[in-house]
This record gives sequence, C-alpha cells and structure tokens, in this order.
Amino acid sequence: MTGLPSSVLSRAYREHGVRIHAALVRRLHDLDLAEDAVQEALVAALEQWGENVPNDPAAWLVRTAFHKAVDRIRRSALDRDKRSVLAELADADAVDELPAEDLFQHDDPLRLVFLCCHPALPFESQVALTLRTVSCLTTAEIARAFLVPEATMAQRLARAKAKIRDAGIPFRTPEASEVDERIDAVLSVVYLVFNEGYAVTAGQTLVREDLCTEALRLARLLVDLAPSSGPCAGLRALLLLTDARRAARVDEHGDVVLLEDQDRTLWNREQTERGLAEVERAIKLGPPRHPYTLQAAIAGVHARSGSASETNWHEIASLYELLGAVSPSPIVELNHAVAVAMASGPAEGLRRLDALAARGELDREHLFHAARGDLLHRAGKPSEARAAYERAVALVTNAPERRFLERRLREIG
Repeated sequence: MTGLPSSVLSRAYREHGVRIHAALVRRLHDLDLAEDAVQEALVAALEQWGENVPNDPAAWLVRTAFHKAVDRIRRSALDRDKRSVLAELADADAVDELPAEDLFQHDDPLRLVFLCCHPALPFESQVALTLRTVSCLTTAEIARAFLVPEATMAQRLARAKAKIRDAGIPFRTPEASEVDERIDAVLSVVYLVFNEGYAVTAGQTLVREDLCTEALRLARLLVDLAPSSGPCAGLRALLLLTDARRAARVDEHGDVVLLEDQDRTLWNREQTERGLAEVERAIKLGPPRHPYTLQAAIAGVHARSGSASETNWHEIASLYELLGAVSPSPIVELNHAVAVAMASGPAEGLRRLDALAARGELDREHLFHAARGDLLHRAGKPSEARAAYERAVALVTNAPERRFLERRLREIG
C-alpha cells in the first residue's frame, strides 16, 4: 500500500459493510463465499487504491468482491453446486456496467437480517451470525461479547453458515404470514446490534455510530414491514430515545459522562420527540407490557425530565419491576436495584445488589461491580466502594469505561 491512510478503507467498510455483504449474498447465495470475497476485495483495495480512492468505495468493493467470488468459483472445478451458481450469474462482467445505485437494493440489509435470524438456527447462533455478517464485527469481538473462546465462536459461526447453505434457506424478506413467528428473534438481534454500537464491548471508543445508525435503520424497516406490531414500535422508540442521548455520553476527551451528569441540551430533541410519539403508539398497539415497550417507557421518563434531579425514579423503579416480571434477568434486577436506590436511598439498593451478588450470576460483569461501588460510595463506605471499583476495572474491556472507573477510584482516594 502506498499513501492510503488505513482509516479511509476502515471507514468505508464500517459505513457500508452491511450493504456490501447483503448485495453479494443476494447475487452469490453463499455467506462464506461472500465473506471471503469481501476480505479479498479489502486486500485489493489496500494494494490498489494508493492516493486514488474511488469516488464510491462501496460500489468498488462490491464489484471487486464479485469478481473475486467468480474467480473462486471458476477455480473450484469439482464444486458443481458453485458452478451452477456461476451459470446463474451469466456474464460476470455485467456487474461492472451497473450504475452504483443498482448494485444495492434498499431491503438487502433487512433480508440479510432475516436470513441470519432464521428459526432453523439456535438463537445464540442467530445473534452471532448477525453480528458477524450484518454488523461486520470480527469473530474475536463477538467471542468477547459472548464470553467464549474465539475458536468456539468460529465453530458456531461455521455451523450456522453451513446450516443455511445445506438447508437452502433463501435470501428474501419473509411473507407477512411468517413475520409474526420470526419477529421476536429479529427484534432481539437488532437490539443487540444497537447495544454493541452504543456501548462497545472492547476497544478505544465507547460508541460505534455506524452500528447505532444501522440498528435504527433496521428498526425503521421492521416498523414499515409490520406497522401494526407493538413490539416493533416499542423497539424503535427505545432505540430513538436511547440514541438521542449519544452526543452527551462522552466528553471532549472521549471519556464517559454518566446520565445524571449529561448536558441535556446536547440530547437530540427532534429524535426524542419522535421516540416519545413512538412509545405512545407502541402502548396503543400492545401488548403494553412487552419488554421493549417497557424499556422505551423507562427511556421516556428520562427524556421528559429536564434534569437528573427532576427524574421520577419511583416511576422508573415501578417500570423495572414490571419488566422483571415479564422478562426476568439479572441485568434487569441490577437496573431495578439502582432505580430503587435512586428513589429510596442507597441502603435498599445495596440490599438488592447483595442478594444478586449471592447468586454469582453477574460476578464477571463490570457494570455490576461499578454500580455496587457507586452505591457504596453514596452510602459512605469508601473502602468497600474502592474494592468494588477495583473489581470493575479488572473486568472492563472498553478503554473509555476503564478511564471512568479509574477516575472514580482516584476520587474515592
């Protein structure tokens, strides 16, 4: 490579990776082949772009990856299935004649999500495959998110792709009659994609704006696909309201700013208003106690509060109690305990966290120990707070969060 800043290619792939993968899968009918071809195209870009970056990097990568895939098929003389695909592709050079806008289809990313979330796959494989194929995370990044060895995750992904290939699962948006039975899995995956963007598992930044933006776009497509679905509206409301706070989550140095300390004038007011309207629509469509609708309602309480001191923590605690009843999990219990502490004082919150700690389910989660450290500090127990924060620092994998926790440790003294 001569003179090409690696950031140029990284940015192009980060911004357009899902469209590139989806456009290739639509043409090649093979996730592995598409993924390998994209990797070869990225290498070719490093070698060929130099100072002459294409006007449309995404289109260049699709065309190059397509030719790389065709070359692979032609070399696979014994692979009759792939040769039949090549026959369907006909003139491989035709892709070069297509205008850039015709290389992509608007619904390609959504089709790719439904492909990765097919009910023939175990749910954990659906999530992992979506993060790999739609969100373009590395296998190592996904393994860290699932707390499993990289080799284990690689095998899981390979099995999922083999299942799609061997079962002949098509690349298409499901019929309306199929949507209801598959929508929950797809919503869960889109939610997890957003979470990975909003609070990156590992790395030097807290937020990946491309993943947040892609999750918001997918949520909007799901609402368009199922306009009478309360859960779809609830998820979109939750993402809109949460993402509206994105600009206030870090300071000028990229360090974490807690919700209670955020400059709320930086919150995206237009997005907040759309999110609040979507919450109301989700409640009307029902069921009102769907997990995403309840989480959106919690985000709505924060959005309507002019400051941290004005926040109705009693309402938030009640909503978390409802959420725990319909969708019980240790993380919901953690958030409920924090809300109770904010509403009624740290002692009651700590009592709940101690009960949660006794079960050991969140012992490897830095957020649990950080929350416990905060409540211990508020309760005037600095030595115990310090121990909790030290445990959180030992577990955290994200640099901005680590700096925040280390700063808290220094403040405790």
